[in-house]
Amino acid sequence: MLTLKSNTHLLIRRLYSTHQQPLIQLKNATVQRFGAKKPVFQDLSLTIKPGQQWVIVGPVNAGKTTLAETLAGRHTAQPLASLQWPSQQDNSLYSADHVHLVSFKEDSGVFNYNQHYYQERFNFSDPDNDLTLRDYLGAHPLLDRVVNQLDLAHLLPLSFVKLSNGQTRRARIARDLTQKTGVILVSRPQDEFPTWATDVLVLDNGKIAWQGSPEGYLATTHHNDLAKERQEKDAYRTQALADEEARRADRPGVVELNNVNVVYSGQKILDDVTWTVKQGDRWALLGPNGSGKTTLLSFLTGDHPQAYANDLSLFGRRRGTGESIWEIKAKVGTVSPELHLYFNQAMTGRIAAGTGFFDVVVPRTLDSTQTATVESLFHEFGVSDCLDRALRDCSAAEQRLVLLIRSLVKRPPLLIWDEPYQGLDGGMISAVNNWLETYLRDDQTLILVTHHEDEIPRAVTRRFHLGPHGAPLTSP
Repeated sequence: MLTLKSNTHLLIRRLYSTHQQPLIQLKNATVQRFGAKKPVFQDLSLTIKPGQQWVIVGPVNAGKTTLAETLAGRHTAQPLASLQWPSQQDNSLYSADHVHLVSFKEDSGVFNYNQHYYQERFNFSDPDNDLTLRDYLGAHPLLDRVVNQLDLAHLLPLSFVKLSNGQTRRARIARDLTQKTGVILVSRPQDEFPTWATDVLVLDNGKIAWQGSPEGYLATTHHNDLAKERQEKDAYRTQALADEEARRADRPGVVELNNVNVVYSGQKILDDVTWTVKQGDRWALLGPNGSGKTTLLSFLTGDHPQAYANDLSLFGRRRGTGESIWEIKAKVGTVSPELHLYFNQAMTGRIAAGTGFFDVVVPRTLDSTQTATVESLFHEFGVSDCLDRALRDCSAAEQRLVLLIRSLVKRPPLLIWDEPYQGLDGGMISAVNNWLETYLRDDQTLILVTHHEDEIPRAVTRRFHLGPHGAPLTSP
């Protein structure tokens, strides 16, 4: 889902919306991405007025990202007069002065992931030498109000690189809310349909398929089907747990956590976490943003230095008994929003997926067997077109599928998927879940993080819940 929010917050609308003219007008516009052979949009018309809150939805490759990027001035609409900002024309002719796009990428110019390494986010750091969230947001009269509204005030002293995925996205939104921007576009800020929406636009294959009210849109969706599917999934899960309990007792342990604790700057991130994962288990790790899910997973991937100070065993071996981080990583396939940020967007899909054989994010040469494995998985996931395209030329959803494939290429004993469905539409999520249920081996273990029960595959029968401050709740 891509959410386009005109005057995204009541505070911004009141301060900056003083015109009755449209904020944005597209009239019979043709939009073509740089280097593309054909336009994404032709004869596109759309008017956005002050005070409206738009939600733009549609399947992958419908044109949502291209539309958002066009409104933000990243693509040229032809003819040039087909895209205008009537209410802001007196202030500036440049779209970037009126419209800003908040996406999953870090493009503020304040922080550069290429100057950092992935494991750095789990290490001790000196706040005097680190970019903190307060530094990232900068000084602004609206800052205190915005960070309180977005529940970021308590995070201001933390290093920006240590923020969770959800916290980082809220920080990007907060940064734009403090700027004097007429329109803010937020790419997939939440998965539930927002209650504040006033207008809905449905895109499909570069065309406006439907436009109307949220009530009209929701009436056409299949919420009753979702409720029925959830009931069927719950019944299957209850029976599956009962059937597998006796067999599970004889399986070897993959993960053993006993009273694990993590503290940063006096703040508890994990609080006495005890968890046993057996070979062949399928777990969903659940909890709100900032509950410590990603920190907990970093213990299992060998990335967290505090693992040595805790009672933790992986694949039957206690951490700190001589195994290297690379021995652990060889048995784990992982994907996460944070890891995604460290990939060079100039890499092709083939190269990016191939790095999974070596547990790195830099290009390596593949042999013929590895190449065949990558190509086969791209075909199975329906993204063969991305094999030789740069990541930057693939949609956010296609990039996420490339990285899911990366986690699978070496057929690891343990799969750790942290928010794997971010950016995927319903059809893609179903396809990935069907693949898991069909091809995941009985001796492979899966731990999956999501905020939404509806996304969890039926085969994932176990649940581990973390509370708001990293304390375990109930399982399975």
